[in-house]
Amino acid sequence: MRNTLIFAGSSCPALTGQICSNLGMAPAAVELSQFANDVFVIQSGSSKINDSIMELLILISACKGGSANKITAVLPYFPYSRQSKKKSHRGAITARMLANLLDVAGIKHVITIDLHASQMQGFFRCPVDNLHAEPLIARWIRHNVPNWQEAVCVSKNAGGTKRVTSLADALKLNFGIVTTDKKRGGVNMTTSMIMNRLDGFGPETELDSDVSKLHIGSGSHMSKHGLKLELKPLPAEREEQKLEQPPQETTPPRQTHTRQDSSQSSPRKSQQGMPSPRRTAHHQSPNPNTSTRSPLHRAQPTPARSLPIQEEIEFTDERARDITHGRLVQGHIVPDDWPSPTQSAMSASQILDRPDEDPMEMSRNSSFFNPEGHALGGTADATATSDEEEEGFNDPTLEQMITLVGDVRNRTVFIIDDMIDKAGSWIAAAECVVKRGGAKKVYCIATHGLFGGDSLEELQDCDCIDTILVTNSFPISPEKARATKKLVILDLSNLLAEAIRRNHYGESISALFTHTYD
Repeated sequence: MRNTLIFAGSSCPALTGQICSNLGMAPAAVELSQFANDVFVIQSGSSKINDSIMELLILISACKGGSANKITAVLPYFPYSRQSKKKSHRGAITARMLANLLDVAGIKHVITIDLHASQMQGFFRCPVDNLHAEPLIARWIRHNVPNWQEAVCVSKNAGGTKRVTSLADALKLNFGIVTTDKKRGGVNMTTSMIMNRLDGFGPETELDSDVSKLHIGSGSHMSKHGLKLELKPLPAEREEQKLEQPPQETTPPRQTHTRQDSSQSSPRKSQQGMPSPRRTAHHQSPNPNTSTRSPLHRAQPTPARSLPIQEEIEFTDERARDITHGRLVQGHIVPDDWPSPTQSAMSASQILDRPDEDPMEMSRNSSFFNPEGHALGGTADATATSDEEEEGFNDPTLEQMITLVGDVRNRTVFIIDDMIDKAGSWIAAAECVVKRGGAKKVYCIATHGLFGGDSLEELQDCDCIDTILVTNSFPISPEKARATKKLVILDLSNLLAEAIRRNHYGESISALFTHTYD
């Protein structure tokens, strides 16, 4: 390409060399002189991320000082892309700050791949081409995965469902989701009020479901605490009671209950061999004329107000077979009889107080009624970040519940996200789909392979993961790549080279977002 120079930063010289090779040109020297050409500066994030950013800013400033006509920053991986929102009330939006720094330095265009959040394009004052590696990944799957038509795309958290469904639609596959609950503390007052039985109502107490037919009459009621309650009817109710009550010598005994199916559908009544004590005291009076009228009584239904009794419909949840739960301790799936840690998600006192109830159901109820508190009230985001998930996985005293939604039994599973930084959430999702869901093969797929710390070695040692697929947007040391047999790296140089060529000649880049079926 004429009148075009490509400069290489120190973070990804190999990728820059491949891009220039595809374009039929050599990288330009860094020492600049007076020129008026279009400049493309290629610099990606690296393990020394702050040094890479400062080097990029210095290169852009030097090109601007050299009177470059147009400066385009090519960032295969945008640094600090995960910090695109506040994670605390006084936190910094680092991605927005970096966008401002690039704008001040003098860029006029940005080319990047798979931003962590597509809304980050609004941080820039210049055009942004957010390319996608999805067509390359889909092409690799079609050519290298046997029986990929029967596979399932799975998101390892709720925040990545949009990305997963996009690839699933492109390959015409089913998709699923794996979710992990947040930390849960002890039982609060709301949980106690709802989950525990009400004071004074034992399991044998029969409660009327149709409250609309209950009327408050005159009389007194002595509560169990010794308080006398005087209940007086309204004037309209007095007139209604006079019309409804015939002379006492002809009054037949009042029916206790007219619904026949309530005794069959109520599990409490089937367990008790005797009727409710409260109803027995109310209805077993030998003489209806001398019996004391209860403050709460069921009025005789009149033809004008009577409603047809509808039979209770028996519901069957057909989706339950596609939902699988598991216990997670230190980021690994454990059996159901595994001893719970000290600070478990459900306290031991709850289980001892209610031994007949399902512990997994109690765990789900605890997570619902105990949302994680926030500093200024309310709750945090519904989708936990990767850092929050890793904190829970590293806590040996915390038990979490992991849920798989979708049918993956005897199928190949593609666990998809935009980047792989830490291994905890990937290993947990892989163990969930294999040990609990019955998947036969697992592919961990991401665009950016950051592999912080020993995450690459941990993924390699996980028996539930068969292949790790990433691109070369983020530099990976050759030693680590050779030592990881499961690692597969896709080349992005052709995609970026075509984007640079089309941008230089003013052509549309829409073709770079489409899938090729070769």
